Amino acid sequence: MNLLFANDRAGEYPQSYYAATANPLERCPKLQGAARADICIIGAGYTGLSAALHLAQRGYSVMVLEAHRVGFGASGRNGGQVGTGQRIEQDSIERMVGRSEARKLWDIGLEARDLVRDLIAHHQMDCPFKPGVIHADWRARDVPHAHAYAEKLAREYDYTEIAPLDRDAMQAIVNSPAYQGGVIDHGAGHLHPLRFALGLARAAQAAGAQIFEESLVVDIQHGAKVQVKTKSSHVEADHVIVAANGYLGGLVPQVAAKVMPINNFIIATEPLASGTVLTRDVAVADSKFVINYFRLSEDGRLLFGGGESYGYRFPDIIKTVCKPMLEVFPQLKDTRIDYSWGGTLAITMTRLPCFLRVAPNVVSVSGYSGHGVALATMAGKISAAAIAGQSEQFDTMARVHLPGFPGGRALRSPLLALAMTWFSLRDRLGM
Repeated sequence: MNLLFANDRAGEYPQSYYAATANPLERCPKLQGAARADICIIGAGYTGLSAALHLAQRGYSVMVLEAHRVGFGASGRNGGQVGTGQRIEQDSIERMVGRSEARKLWDIGLEARDLVRDLIAHHQMDCPFKPGVIHADWRARDVPHAHAYAEKLAREYDYTEIAPLDRDAMQAIVNSPAYQGGVIDHGAGHLHPLRFALGLARAAQAAGAQIFEESLVVDIQHGAKVQVKTKSSHVEADHVIVAANGYLGGLVPQVAAKVMPINNFIIATEPLASGTVLTRDVAVADSKFVINYFRLSEDGRLLFGGGESYGYRFPDIIKTVCKPMLEVFPQLKDTRIDYSWGGTLAITMTRLPCFLRVAPNVVSVSGYSGHGVALATMAGKISAAAIAGQSEQFDTMARVHLPGFPGGRALRSPLLALAMTWFSLRDRLGM
């Protein structure tokens, strides 16, 4: 079974709130016959579209092959949060790679956030960047660490946009008894993720990139010239960027060993009265191991994400997500759910992305571990620069050691499910 088709209709977006409120791109053609390009990109999500835009702006001929529609995968289904830095805290990164390399990774993460904001403004995309993301701590004993980490970032990384929140300050913004405090990052933000993907696609097309939809790649033949094959056509290219993330399958085995697909789910309520759940237009992600994340839509709906699965088929999404939502907001017990959808992202063991040179002229970037709006967009820019001969940032990311998942592809899902069960139990018991 292929995750690209296990839960979705071919060539169609899921019935999400995002798909219902986006201005769709005119359908791109399906690739037919033989074609030639300087660069072939596999996947029309944030990574692939950003790479296409930046390469086309440099004058390369670029073809993007997408199995379904532009922004079909995680890029068009996610929580819309644009975080600062990398997916994990700098303390952990420092222990992994040392202070000097950790600073480089921080700077890349900061540039990634700014890149999203700048692209939206420069290309006048219809997805405004709204500032403010809260980290909400479920347990009181975690709050001092969150406050100390904000102080560390200000002291050692010159980042002063994070402010501490005690329990009262948290509950003044998040109308829930669940959270004991945390921090708010005024530099981070949130947006409509599918509109952003479509905005990237329009910008890439305007720069000269060609996008082909419903063009599933089935094989890559390596050589001085790379052949990227679909069932009925192929592209010969000087360079290839593999940007398939959670939908990679076994296309690049070296990546599949280090990057694992998981499924995540979101629901959208009916429009709510002002102040029912949030008193400010900010996004929230909490401290649970299986993270809850939420924000308000433009028309006042709660967009709440939670729950994970590790197989091919999605579970009952409303039941899966309503359980954590009601733990946070019991006042929504009788609220109507208007939309529910799932999607597949990709994680790594370290939760840092996987930058890999598969061959001298083939690179792969994936495994954003829930931090992909900013980092995937930045990964596209970094990959474009590497192909153009400016590989410093690509090499910085690629130097991070990423262990493979225990048990390989066969056992990684059962083992992760077992681990998730333990951490979920720990969260419920307050351990």
